[in-house]
Amino acid sequence: MARRKTVFVDSDILVIGGGMAGCGATYESRYWGRDLKVVCVEKANIERSGAVAQGLYAINCYMGMQWGENQPEDHVRYARNDLMGLVREDLGYDIARHVDATVHKFEEWGLPIMRDPKTGRYQREGKWQIMIHGESYKPIVAEAARKAATQVYNRIMVTHLLMDKTKPNRVAGAVGFNVRTGDFHVFRAKAVIVSAGGASHIFKPRAAGEGMGRTWYAPWSSASAYALPILVGAKMTQMENRIVLTRFKDGYGPVGAYFLHLKTYTQNAYGEDYEAKWRDSIKALVGDYVDRHPVPTCLRNHAFLEEVKAGGGPIRMVTKEAFQDPHKETVGWENFLGMTIGQAVVWASQNIDPKHINPELTTSEPYVMGSHATCSGAWASGPEDYAPAEYQWGYNRMMTVEGLFGAGDTIGGTAHKFSSGSFTEGRIAGKAAVNYVNDLGSEQPQYNDAECEDLRKAIFQPLENYKLGRVEIVAGTVSPSYLLPLHGLQRLEKIMDEYVGGISSHYTTNEPMLTRGLELLGMLKEDMAHLGAEDLHQLQRAWELHHRVLASECVTQHTMFRQETRWPGYYYRADHPKLDDADWHCFTLSQYDRDSGKWAMEKAPVYHIVD
Repeated sequence: MARRKTVFVDSDILVIGGGMAGCGATYESRYWGRDLKVVCVEKANIERSGAVAQGLYAINCYMGMQWGENQPEDHVRYARNDLMGLVREDLGYDIARHVDATVHKFEEWGLPIMRDPKTGRYQREGKWQIMIHGESYKPIVAEAARKAATQVYNRIMVTHLLMDKTKPNRVAGAVGFNVRTGDFHVFRAKAVIVSAGGASHIFKPRAAGEGMGRTWYAPWSSASAYALPILVGAKMTQMENRIVLTRFKDGYGPVGAYFLHLKTYTQNAYGEDYEAKWRDSIKALVGDYVDRHPVPTCLRNHAFLEEVKAGGGPIRMVTKEAFQDPHKETVGWENFLGMTIGQAVVWASQNIDPKHINPELTTSEPYVMGSHATCSGAWASGPEDYAPAEYQWGYNRMMTVEGLFGAGDTIGGTAHKFSSGSFTEGRIAGKAAVNYVNDLGSEQPQYNDAECEDLRKAIFQPLENYKLGRVEIVAGTVSPSYLLPLHGLQRLEKIMDEYVGGISSHYTTNEPMLTRGLELLGMLKEDMAHLGAEDLHQLQRAWELHHRVLASECVTQHTMFRQETRWPGYYYRADHPKLDDADWHCFTLSQYDRDSGKWAMEKAPVYHIVD
């Protein structure tokens, strides 16, 4: 370990994560900070990293203001309705008013966007979606970031943020290691923008055994978006707001395009429309939210789950009618070729041709992310011209830690960003970070050498644990001296699944279950000191597990704190089964103290800015 090389990198702005948000942050930081040193660090390679790595078939957030199709206020209303009233309207409006300009840049850079041959407008798939030929979506966006950055560091897993030794609540950089060479990297920076990925694989997935690793969201999204800010005491919000998705069974194939473009619909095992019969019972739980249009996603999930529990399953999507049209059949298959080719393979293996058999749907395991249709993430300062005073304490998208910004999955309260909105939020954060650095002037945050050395030892300790413990191995990969990352991951997924509202408990939990879940998570955290890593690949898995466990603890604390069932269909508090607007029409906030390991919870008000 003594021979391991340490690489020091100085920057004005450090962008952690090279997905859509990170590329947006890097691009915009260069635009406003022409003379600044902008560094982007990514644990994979930004050419094909992030949640849109393999491409997309549609951009899901586009207003179409140039044609008067939608206005930013419309998108705020849409997101607010889908999240049952709880969104940061200032942040959502801020993204919506800029997102069209972002999409226009994508087209200028070479992204093929389909157009309606009659109107010349972008081809719509839905009210907010436009259709693209997106196989090269990420490489096109990454090229702009590569040109903008002073330097991009690929294959670096960032494990911790560094704090300023002269000002305790100010960020000073980050540390991590090269997953190929094992070099230790110290990034010193005046401002840091966290734009890493959300959290998949914190709940046990439906696919196990031969399908282990198959998930709906990117399996490499290991909760770094949350763990990095949590560890330095940044306040988090809405971490209980996990998402459960209805998808084609066994392959996680997307259903939205089928509903929107092919005009398909669902029915139960007996060919009946089941959603209407659950409407009255849903209204008893959540009031008139069920009467809104469109019906919130979680409530449609709830009807699905109730129908299955009542014996009406399996639920199927009716595709046989649409697939009789050769054009729609082609679109249906191309939809998978562009995003989820594995779904077509699964259907082939199960003798399912959607032209002749209506395929089964199922609900996924829960995921936590701030860029899709949920609101989990860091609590951030809002735009100067639009945010209420209580939502402003500094620069736009700066967290409650000075100099620490976020975008994409990292920032909470702003649902329905998707790829274009995440890039846009990265641009917003990049511009604000440049302003922060300029205002800082010659002042340079100072990191603590001793802390840095302690982190270096801690980061590589799993390699030492394995080297010392492997001689005591008793059977296969089982050792009395260390815990392999895979075993720790399976233990985490089991805890979250059984106690925090996963699939095996039918998404249901209560205070006693959450209390026991926290006890078991605490025991897992104790054992994490004994993680063993055979090589650098396993070392990366070890630190991804650290990030997942801390984010999971945060999810559990938030779920315990919110004493209502705000989003039936995503999760249920059996001891508080109804929505409670009188007491819980609010944001939940948490703050972690890494010295004591304690969490502080509080409420924050929801301001409705848009009528």
